[in-house]
Amino acid sequence: MPVASTRAVELFVTTVEAGNFSRAAGRLGVTPAAVSRAIGRLEDGLGVRLFRRTTRSVHLTDEGQAYYERCREALALIDGAERELRRRSDAPRGLVRLSVPTTYGHTRVLPLLGPFRAQYPEITVEVDVSNRNVDFVSEGYDLAIRAGLLADSELIAHKLADMTLGVFASPDYLARAGTPRRPADLARHAMIAFVRPSTGRVIPWVFQERDGAQFSVTPSAELRVSDDFLACITLARGGAGLTQTYHFLVEEQVARGDLVEVLRPYAGRSWPFTLLQPPRRTPTVAVRLLVDAIVSDARERSGGSASASPRGSRRRASRSRGRRPRSVGPFRRPAR
Repeated sequence: MPVASTRAVELFVTTVEAGNFSRAAGRLGVTPAAVSRAIGRLEDGLGVRLFRRTTRSVHLTDEGQAYYERCREALALIDGAERELRRRSDAPRGLVRLSVPTTYGHTRVLPLLGPFRAQYPEITVEVDVSNRNVDFVSEGYDLAIRAGLLADSELIAHKLADMTLGVFASPDYLARAGTPRRPADLARHAMIAFVRPSTGRVIPWVFQERDGAQFSVTPSAELRVSDDFLACITLARGGAGLTQTYHFLVEEQVARGDLVEVLRPYAGRSWPFTLLQPPRRTPTVAVRLLVDAIVSDARERSGGSASASPRGSRRRASRSRGRRPRSVGPFRRPAR
């Protein structure tokens, strides 16, 4: 068992640094006699002399000097532990439940969660990475990111970015099947289709004429992918056919030559990605911090065009004041 209490160690260190009992007593708010008695009890407990005393000053013995150095280290450790506890008690904490699509999730959100957790270690983040609908009410999600035009809703929306679309294929496929020159040529090609999770229907490919007129083509869908949109890219890289996807998802594959963009004169259509929050629910500090992190990251990537923070940038997903839908899906079919 230690023979010295923390209080006795603090008194001893203060005495050493003050130079005598009187100055130490003044700092501690006690009498010099009380300091002398406390030091005496400490020496008796340790079985060594810590000070050589004179009428005007005290000097450490060799044993006292060694004890003083260790005591300073111990007090510094205690002080650091107390500061860490205060920091932890003041740190933002709590659980944030977030739903993200595979596209934006893997390439944008998941990479920033490491730095976010390093900055806020007391915040727990639970991420659902899928393209399914989520129910804010029954499933308890705080945030969701979705791509495409939003149905009428009172959900609070933070627009993150408009992502452009293109059609891509591997060099091997194009060498084997030829390169389409216009959308009508797609009927003679293998089109890798993605099935909308909420409806089970194939999502149309969207295009834009040189004059700005917009139109869509529904893939013949001999090869279909459900749930994981990124699987369409993997299939295209393997030579299975053409796929329409976001430019930001295939930048590296195009740079390496694994994929080639076709029908570029008809590209230009884009889909917005939006961060959504349920209305009439006061967000926690943890939720607000994650919203700020996601929006700030999107703003930096887009050169400042994304929302900077919830205040002032948030908007309703629609001006409609009708009944709020509980679920939000990843896409809404574009107008023809």
